[in-house]
Amino acid sequence: MNFDQLFDSFRNTQVLIIGDVMLDTYWWGNVERISPEAPVPVVELRHKECRVGGAANVALNTASLGAKTGIISVIGNDSDGQTLLDLMNEQSIDTSFVIRAEGRITTNKMRVMSRNQQMMRLDSEITTEIDERLEETVIRNVEAYINNYHPGVVIFEDYNKGVLTTRLIEKLVNLCNRHKIISAVDPKKKNFLSYKNVTLFKPNLKEVKEGLNMAIEEVNLEKMQHIHHVLREVLQHQISLITLSEKGVFYQDQQKSAIIPTHVRKIADVSGAGDTVIAVVSLVMAVTKQIQLAADMANIAGGLVCESVGTVAIEKERFLNECKRLLAN
Repeated sequence: MNFDQLFDSFRNTQVLIIGDVMLDTYWWGNVERISPEAPVPVVELRHKECRVGGAANVALNTASLGAKTGIISVIGNDSDGQTLLDLMNEQSIDTSFVIRAEGRITTNKMRVMSRNQQMMRLDSEITTEIDERLEETVIRNVEAYINNYHPGVVIFEDYNKGVLTTRLIEKLVNLCNRHKIISAVDPKKKNFLSYKNVTLFKPNLKEVKEGLNMAIEEVNLEKMQHIHHVLREVLQHQISLITLSEKGVFYQDQQKSAIIPTHVRKIADVSGAGDTVIAVVSLVMAVTKQIQLAADMANIAGGLVCESVGTVAIEKERFLNECKRLLAN
């Protein structure tokens, strides 16, 4: 594989992400004492940082790799929503199809950090499902995006925040299949078995256990192949990609399957690693249609972002060099 050529081809690839976007706010400070009012640490705030999260972090990863990236979601008509839009626009992510809805608020996960450790998290959000009127608006926006930009892949990024309803999932997957567009899914428990007939289904092992109500005592190829077949009986999807934490990733399509072990890393934070994995595997599949290569590269990318604290996008040049070093042979 000529990785320079592959990475160059990302610039000609159109990606659409649909799902739950959120703002990740970090309050960084130092802890020197315990509060006299309650047995809690006092954090002396040094600075505040806002990053994109959820489906927006998936978009940030594909955009960081050079892909032409669009995103469709529903957010609140509030200051957090404007901040999130500004952050995405700064990274050349097309937000023109994002819907700002009265009566909803933009999800904001506020983390209090000290010495690279999370002291507390405060979540501001509404997780009720969007109504039928908003569903129809999302469908119209997706149809318009597909007709205008002809994406090579559509990524469904589901965080159970209410944007991806079962009705919407069925309509949009059918739309992708009619247009012969690769569809990739990063699911959560609520809609886990709703993504029927997608191209690629990418849960992590914990989500598989919860979604199938299955006890998995050990991880080996035979067990993972069985899980793929159980999933496929319900979903009728083409490819499974299951992340296995420190054990790597498993993939299976109609011809082959394998467990790809992780590469040794100094892990600082696993936040956002799943976003990077779905972004990379989807982008590489859109360009090459090779799941083994896509899984290998996603495995590397997921490990790289775990070396940083908080949600971060993959660094293109470092990722390219790691692919050359680890996969060129």
